[in-house]
Amino acid sequence: MARKTDDIEGEVVTAALDIAEAEGWPAVRLHRIADRTGLPLERIGARFRDVDAIADCWFDRARAALLATPEADLAGRTGPERLAVAIERWLDALEPHRRATLQMLKGKLYPSHPQHWVPLVFSLSRLVHDILDVARLAGDGRRRQAQEVTLTLVLLATLAQWARDRSEGQARSRAGLRRRLRRSVLQDA
Repeated sequence: MARKTDDIEGEVVTAALDIAEAEGWPAVRLHRIADRTGLPLERIGARFRDVDAIADCWFDRARAALLATPEADLAGRTGPERLAVAIERWLDALEPHRRATLQMLKGKLYPSHPQHWVPLVFSLSRLVHDILDVARLAGDGRRRQAQEVTLTLVLLATLAQWARDRSEGQARSRAGLRRRLRRSVLQDA
């Protein structure tokens, strides 16, 4: 019986994360995923051009979790609080594979891989727009531009802190995020 594309996608991402957790993201190779899953290499390659595409799929899953933030989690909160909820939801989706996630990002930033840099900038921009949309933060023109720049800086600072945060439930990262947001121009319009 042939597998559905979605099933293959899930199997491949899970196998890649399993390998990454055991041996590190640099050890992930399409042929190793094929060996682990029993999927034909050509079938994996038809869906994923390389392991970077698998990393992108992992980040797409975190994006989906962000976009699925329940309205009830945002109701009655200020703009900075809604932004914090949205960003925390994204980080929570990445948390189960934090080590692999950070290695994926490091690989995308590797100096000899400039082909990953520009797409990474666009991915960050889309993520910032998604967070602003989930948080229902109104703004246009220069105000929106300021929100985008500020949120990008807040997000990158939070991600850097999250990368080394070993506190229970990411408490330090959460506190740092909320402090940065309170001090920012990211208020309700």
